[in-house]
Amino acid sequence: MPEWHIGRLVDHVHLRARDLSATKRFYRAVLGALDKPIAADDDTHLQCDELWIDALGDARQSASHVHLAFQARDQQAVKRFHEAGLAAGGRDNGAPGERKYHPGYFAAFLLDPDGNNVEAVYHGPAQRSAESVVIRAE
Repeated sequence: MPEWHIGRLVDHVHLRARDLSATKRFYRAVLGALDKPIAADDDTHLQCDELWIDALGDARQSASHVHLAFQARDQQAVKRFHEAGLAAGGRDNGAPGERKYHPGYFAAFLLDPDGNNVEAVYHGPAQRSAESVVIRAE
């Protein structure tokens, strides 16, 4: 019986990339730094949990421009995310550090190859009711 582990709010995010190879290199690096496994990665797309990335369908389309925020386990993961993203071709959009959104909000921001604002955030110590939601197909 197939089984999926997904997050708590977002069903999926679908990005369209101008340069799929560069975009995949960036996301492999930043998601790896956050210990997030890539579920599928072939010539046509990359998938990790609720995130799906593929190439533009035709030249008249434009790349996606969104803000994505990935959860990090701790401040060190946020720092690894930032370093890995810069090394993989991302551009700095906010170095790791505490933000004024709420006490304990520690984040870093990068621009991916298509200009999406990608964040890793650690909200501080917290107890979660579950690591993920488990869905089992019938």
